[in-house]
Amino acid sequence: MTFHDQVIAILPKLRVQALSLTRNRAAAEDLVQDAVCNALAAQNSFIPGTNFSAWMHRILRNRFISDLRKRRETTDIDDVPAANFASPATHEDSLALKDLSLALSRLPADQREALVMVVIQGMSYEALAEATDCAVGTAKSRVFRARRQLEAWMTGEMPSNDKLRVKVKALREAIDARHRDGKSADDLFLS
Repeated sequence: MTFHDQVIAILPKLRVQALSLTRNRAAAEDLVQDAVCNALAAQNSFIPGTNFSAWMHRILRNRFISDLRKRRETTDIDDVPAANFASPATHEDSLALKDLSLALSRLPADQREALVMVVIQGMSYEALAEATDCAVGTAKSRVFRARRQLEAWMTGEMPSNDKLRVKVKALREAIDARHRDGKSADDLFLS
């Protein structure tokens, strides 16, 4: 089958994909036409024997994404009022930042360091692991635990282990109370 025959054979599938992306029949037809033009222009880059369908679908998808980017409004940063970039913090925001600072200081040093390096400095987990001389999994775990602990403190929720301890303690107290009253622990679950 020639290149042109393959293009013609895949047109119905491209139309379906284009319609699912654009949700507009006219825009879908335009997208298919543009993708086919791109494919014809790049036909020398297609390696015979490889998956032609995947190649064409990738071209169509990339063309769709390119068209979206072109349509996106852009503006020169100097034309945007400074007020759009920053606004004065409200009282609640100031309190939240103070709480966050306190919570950060309560984290174990290794978790705090990992969180700051990844979240604030934008360091990769691999770079963090190298900088702190630990395994990548350990670096990821430190950041995860720090985030989870901060979230728990900031939302006022206890971490799940603490919740479980509270439930177990309450259950033990209920069992002890039943036992003091001369009832069996089974009565607790049956009542």
